[in-house]
Parts: sequence; C-alpha cells; structure tokens
Amino acid sequence: MPQPDDQLYTIPAPYRRMENLHILFWLLKDIGWCMIWKPLGISMIFPTLTIALLITWRTREIKAELAHNLAIVFWISANSYWMISEFAGFDTVRVWGGITGKHLALVPFLTGLIILLYYYLVQRPRENRPAQVVTL
Repeated sequence: MPQPDDQLYTIPAPYRRMENLHILFWLLKDIGWCMIWKPLGISMIFPTLTIALLITWRTREIKAELAHNLAIVFWISANSYWMISEFAGFDTVRVWGGITGKHLALVPFLTGLIILLYYYLVQRPRENRPAQVVTL
C-alpha cells in the first residue's frame, strides 16, 4: 500500500508504447547477433539506440531516470560495438598487450557503470537528505 509521502511515477501511453517498441528492436538486434544474422543485428542498432536516446532525453528532468537511461544507452552502445567486433572478426585481434577488440566494449560498459555508481553514491543520498531548517 502506498504511503502518503510516496511519489507516483506515471508514464504517458505514447512513451510506454515507445519503450515497448524499444524492447522489440533490442531483442531483434540480439537475436541477429546470436544467430549471426548480420543484416538484422546491424540494422537494429540504429532504431534501438535512437529510441534509447529519445527516452533518455524525455526523462532528463528525473535524475534517477536520467542515470538509468544513460546507462542503458552506454550498454546498448557497448553491446553493439561487441556485436560488430564479432561480425567483422576483430573481436580476438590484440589491440594492446592482452586487450583485444572485444575488450574495448568495456569503455562504454564502464561508463554506464560509473554513471550509476555516481547516482547511487552521490546524487541519491543528496536527494534523500531532509531539508535543513535554520531556526533563530
């Protein structure tokens, strides 16, 4: 049962339909990757990433949503790069030392993780702090 001070977060129906379409594109991209259907996997990168960016833009006023949606954008980017590295055959090519082409996907993965860590360790505690009242 909701408490009186709980905030209600609602999603307008057009946004919800867009999020559902986003999931469809994301699944098609990953199915293309799994089945090595290069045209399907690669063609689904653009709509998946575009909708993720649009969702991020539309929810930018809510800091929790912004952080999580940015993390999703970086996750999709990392996943897409990893898929392309496998399709193009440079996933196992050594770039530097023991780092291969596939390992470069860690850059966007870690960027998303850093955004979430910042949100949970810095931003969210600030949001949950009660306002300080000064009395004279």
